[in-house]
Amino acid sequence: MPSLPSRIEAILYLKAQPLPIARIAEYAGCEKDQATEGILELMTSYAHRDSALEVVETPEGYCLQLREAYQDLVQALIPVDLGVGALRTLAAIALKGSISQTNLIELRGSGAYDHVKELVEQGFVRKRRQAEGRSFWLQVTDKFYQYFQVDQLPQPTQTPQPQSANPVAENEPTDQISLPLEEIQTVS
Repeated sequence: MPSLPSRIEAILYLKAQPLPIARIAEYAGCEKDQATEGILELMTSYAHRDSALEVVETPEGYCLQLREAYQDLVQALIPVDLGVGALRTLAAIALKGSISQTNLIELRGSGAYDHVKELVEQGFVRKRRQAEGRSFWLQVTDKFYQYFQVDQLPQPTQTPQPQSANPVAENEPTDQISLPLEEIQTVS
């Protein structure tokens, strides 16, 4: 029978997503404290190897992932398969900095719902429910910047907005940016 750290390594490899320690223990058929010891042993083992992989702790749990130094291989060997419509939707989100899904649909058309779903699944876009309302805030993720090798996007000029009785909270994203988006607006 394989050792517990090897079993945990197999679980992390097969699940290919972060797992909390309770779930790792459940899959490994052991107690949580044993799983914790096993994961720490596995992490130590990977830290001392000359390996392209590493075991890391994320807010969602532990995962087996490619080391940062090898991310260029991901781009070269596993190109992202995004259609023109999804790329245009991604460009609209990136250029706006942060945009509500409602405003994006107005800009790009109803096909953007599918584009957003695809972009979220591929890790290029993050969705956050708005504090008030039923829509979501959409923003590009770090993966977008890494994959497209963009350090930062040009800062668009803000258009002056009339003062209202209910101003947007300082920390809330705003989509009140004026940009020439004629080419992006074409629905594909």
